[in-house]
Order: sequence, then C-alpha cells, then structure tokens
Amino acid sequence: MNVTVNNGAAAGPEKAYRIGIDVGGTNTDAALLDSSLRCVHKVKVHTTADVNEGIVEAVRRLLQESGVDAADIRYAMLGTTHCTNAIVERKHLGRVGLIRIGAPATTAVPPLAGWDATLRAAIGPHSYMASGGYEYDGRKIAELDAAELAGLCRRMAGEVDAVALCGVFAPVNREQEKLAGDIVREVLGADMPVTFSSEIGSIGLLERENASVLNAALLQVIAGVVRGFEAALNGFGIDAQLYICQNDGTLMKSEYALRYPILTIACGPTNSIRGAAHLSGLSDALVVDIGGTTTDIGVLVQGFPRQSSAAVELGGIRTNFRMPDILSIGLGGGTIVRPDGPGGVTVGPDSVGYELTKRGRIFGGDTLTATDVAVRLGRAVWPGTDSAALDESACREADAVMQQLLEEAIDRMKTSAGDVDVILVGGGSILVPEKLAGAARIIKPDHYDAANAIGAALGEVSGESERIYSLDDWKYDDVIHDAKQNAMNEAAAAGADPETVQIVSVEDIPIAYLPGNALLVKVKAAGRL
Repeated sequence: MNVTVNNGAAAGPEKAYRIGIDVGGTNTDAALLDSSLRCVHKVKVHTTADVNEGIVEAVRRLLQESGVDAADIRYAMLGTTHCTNAIVERKHLGRVGLIRIGAPATTAVPPLAGWDATLRAAIGPHSYMASGGYEYDGRKIAELDAAELAGLCRRMAGEVDAVALCGVFAPVNREQEKLAGDIVREVLGADMPVTFSSEIGSIGLLERENASVLNAALLQVIAGVVRGFEAALNGFGIDAQLYICQNDGTLMKSEYALRYPILTIACGPTNSIRGAAHLSGLSDALVVDIGGTTTDIGVLVQGFPRQSSAAVELGGIRTNFRMPDILSIGLGGGTIVRPDGPGGVTVGPDSVGYELTKRGRIFGGDTLTATDVAVRLGRAVWPGTDSAALDESACREADAVMQQLLEEAIDRMKTSAGDVDVILVGGGSILVPEKLAGAARIIKPDHYDAANAIGAALGEVSGESERIYSLDDWKYDDVIHDAKQNAMNEAAAAGADPETVQIVSVEDIPIAYLPGNALLVKVKAAGRL
C-alpha cells in the first residue's frame, strides 16, 4: 500500500521564515519554511566544485521564486559535506598536535595507531604521550606533570594549527584535560584552538583520541564553511541566526560548530530522517532516502535517528563519537543498469550521478539507468522524454533486482520480524513499487524530494551525556538525575531554549568487567531554538 501524506494545508502569511540547506554529492537542496514549519518553497541545484557557489545559487532562487522578503528570514540552517570530504580527500586539514595524557598506563599502543601515511602527513608529526590519566571511577592513575606538558608544547610551537588533548577516562573526570588546556594556551598563546576529547567521544581511548584529532584538524574547514555561509546570506540582505546540522538530526549554533566540526559528519542522511518524520507525522518508522547515487536507510525512533552502537570509520580511521545508524546501498536514480551483465541483468553500484539528464537513455544518452527503468514501467512521468524504445522485459528484470536490493536492506535494518512503516524520501523515490516485502505501509509525503533540506530547517537542538558511575559511591536515582542534568546543560550550550529542553532517551548499562558496581549511563536531551 502506497500512502501519500499532504501536510501543506493552507496557512496565513507568516513573517518569520527559516531557510534549510542540505549540500549533497549530486544536488544542493534548499527549502523555505514559515513559522508554523510549513514548506513554502523548495529548490534543487547541482552541487558545484566550490560548494559555496551552489549554496548562493540555491538561496538566490529560493528568494526569487518565493517572493519572500529577505528581511523576514530569521534563521538559516546548513547541512554540509565539507568536513566529510576533507577527511576522505585528505585536503584542507589543519596541522594538529596531539597529547595523550596516559603514561605510563597506555604506552603499549602509540598515538594514531592505525592511521595511514596520507592522513598522518596531512596533520603533521606532533603526537606525544604525557603522564596522567584516571581509572574508570575517577581515581588518578598518575599526576599531571606541568613541566613535561610545557616542554611538549614548546616542541610544537609554530608547527601546529590546533591541539588535541586526550586523557584516559577523561569523560569520567575532565580535570586533567582542563589543566593541560590551560598550559597549552599559556605556552602557545591564548588563541590556540584546543580540542578536549572528553567533549567529543565516549569512553574508548583510541577511538576517542582519533575523533579528537580529526575534530582539531577540521577547525579551519568549518571556519571557512561558516564564513562562506554568512557571506552568502549577507549578500542577499539576510540577517539570520546561523545553525549547522549535527549528525544526530539536531542543530547547533554556528559558534558551537566552530568548536565541534566533527559533529557535522554524516548529517545529510539524518536531515532526511528528520524531514521524513516532520512531513509524514510519524515518529517511529524506517526512512528510505533515495538520491542520485545511493539509497540511505535509517531508523526513526521517537522522531530522531537511531544512533549506531558500533565504532564508526571515517576515512579509514575508527572513531566513537555519536553517529547515526545508516545503511547505504548503491542504488539511486542514476544507477547504471546493464542488461547483458554476467548472469543476467545487473544493477549498479556505479552511477551517472548529476549527468543523468545527459547520459540516461530517455534523455537521448547511451546509458541505461534506474530512472529509465522506472519511467519505462510507468512508475514516473518525465515530460519531454520517450521511453518507448526501451526493452520492457529487460526493464522488468532490472526492476526485480532493484526491488530485491531494497527489500534486503530494509530487512537488515529492522529489529523485529514484523512489517514496519516505510517513509520514502529523496528524488529517487520513483524507483520504488507499490509494495515491498517487510513494509506495512509505504508512505511518500508531500515535498518528499526536499526532505533533507526541510529536515535541516527543523529547529531542535540536542545535547548528550555519557559517563560511567560507581553505584558504590552514588545512589541510582542520583546517577540518573546527574546524567539528565548534564545532557540538558549540553543542549542549552548548543543553542536550545532551556525552558523547552526535554529528555529524549535514557540508557543505562551495567559494566560487569569493571569493579565497584559500575554503570554506563547515556542520556540525550533536545529543545527548541
């Protein structure tokens, strides 16, 4: 059953608009929402080599076509691939000095273990170990040596753009990292950017260390993004509060993003998930986002993307900061279909991407794509094209392969055997048939093709707390209260109105391998702008 949702009921004129922009590998989507979060207008432009050019064009068209006065736009939100691309391409990364506070306990595994030569070269040779660190319950392993830290800083002077500090069990006790930060700024200057691992990742040392170094390396990248976004808006007379999308489906002020650029990684799929929830009115479902190159499948839980419980690799580096649980497969509107592949029809995983309207068969090109198949089977109508010459039987075979790919991916993301609601978003949604195995309903809401930009504009700001507590020292109720308060404080710091912050989820996990009746508590809070 394919259900269409219309949430675009007529509304009176509003004078407080917001712009949401999502930069993808193929297209840059932009949406204009009024104060009731109704989509007023949307545009789609090709992503340019200089990403800022595509953003400027999207804003220009949005204003021109909607007729909205730039002075009435109060908020602007950006979901960007800049930081992801910088890591993957090893470009524009800053030079980082890493100090691990953990000797003598952690000397067996050196800093940056597992990093390849290209990424090591990009961030520079300055990685050191210093004495210090804590046990899981906050007891000191060793004292911090101020003279030792000052000496390491002098070795880095003039050769690093930022410093990353990573202490053993720093998320449990941040004191040594903070003291080390004071020493770094005393020796290298008060304006030296410092990333504290206790503010980035969770308990695991090596993955948290990696995430902290990457965060420090991205500080210059995100600064350029924010400046470019500000310039694009100012060029059109838009004086708006800027927000950057996080990868948990929420927002952070641009000032917060300048400190934590790593949190923008993988925000594209989560924008689509948040947009799908808003457009469909559902808070629990599977979201299937089909673009030009890939299909991203995520799980909507209480209106937010389900977070991954496993360590995530970025550019080949293991990290452990919060990331969405996303499954990507090589199926999109531009996916190449080969009727004479080995063993019959093959689909993808390669794609023609943004060249679809040049290379696709229905557009006069020579490459059979998934879009050609959908149009030939009557699943979509593309004005000005002709699909009659395409072999229908080959298209039906290709369609069966695509359907199997989707059904297998949906099955992998489900947590129970029963059928689940599936929300379809993204321009490639025309590929999906009326029914899919495992789907109770297939819902394609209005504005489904701009769900990513709409999701970027939705005004929820979040904060998280993750810490190990010893129940020998704390009462359980006090532990939960403390963790909730820490998460709510983080949400407020990121830009949420403290009066609106609510707890989204609480998870507590007994840790059997640690003494002292240890409990790992994870809490997420979110509130409106």
